[in-house]
Amino acid sequence: MDENIRIQIEAAAFRGLVEHLQRRTDVQNIDLMNLAGFCRNCLSKWYRNAAAERGVEMSYDQARETIYGMSYTEWKDRYQQEATPEQARRFEETLPLHAFVSGHSGGS
Repeated sequence: MDENIRIQIEAAAFRGLVEHLQRRTDVQNIDLMNLAGFCRNCLSKWYRNAAAERGVEMSYDQARETIYGMSYTEWKDRYQQEATPEQARRFEETLPLHAFVSGHSGGS
């Protein structure tokens, strides 16, 4: 496969993932972390890091707005629920499996 086509396909898949996460406001970040080891915030950090690697300055808030489709504050006010004790316990239990970029002391 041509490198340019591969990049276009990867970019389209990424946009599909972002659109899906923007539609699925019922899915809490803590559930994503507990099940998959990453969440919207991790994806925002990956996005920001990729921009920085290409010389593009971007704040974490700007990256989150790209991923969330709105400011993080607005998303939290509209959709974020308080973590249950079980979710918090599971979060700590799965910490070694969390994406390294997540800012937690998880894995790679």
